[in-house]
Amino acid sequence: MTTAFTPSNKYEPMKTLFLLRHAKSSWKEAGLGDHERPLNKRGRRNAPQIGQLIEEKKLWPDLILSSTAVRAMRTAEAVAATWDKEVPILPQDELYLAPSATYIETLCYLDNGFERILLVGHNPGITELLRHLTSLDEVMPTAALAQIELPIDHWDQLRLQTSGRLIDFWRPRELDGV
Repeated sequence: MTTAFTPSNKYEPMKTLFLLRHAKSSWKEAGLGDHERPLNKRGRRNAPQIGQLIEEKKLWPDLILSSTAVRAMRTAEAVAATWDKEVPILPQDELYLAPSATYIETLCYLDNGFERILLVGHNPGITELLRHLTSLDEVMPTAALAQIELPIDHWDQLRLQTSGRLIDFWRPRELDGV
């Protein structure tokens, strides 16, 4: 007797993209250029909170892509420092104050072995990217994290018109006690 195998679910290709706006930065040092601004006290508190959230939910990315701005890199480093898992951080000059199309272009060059990517960037581009991929009309506050499932097999299939599914959206003010 032969039994035909019928899969219960149709395979749906998927990559996961996490969007993280850099944590709150300092404006205290007047002589510093915008690219060099560090995190302020609140930013140094919020970035590890987001990292702890990722750790607790076991949502570690395979790779972190970050703007080279000091505030973005310090955010990426503080988030990753809270994890039991080591994840590489790849600084990307082109992500500094980038529009959403530049984020997409950068992601399209990724190796397809990376299933989950954490992108650390700036407004307005990171909010624009969230809107393009999810149709969510939400501004990304500092240190906010969005988790998006993308219906693609390969990163080079990603477009601004790709219709992703927002899985979750976290704001630091909602994470007290994490």
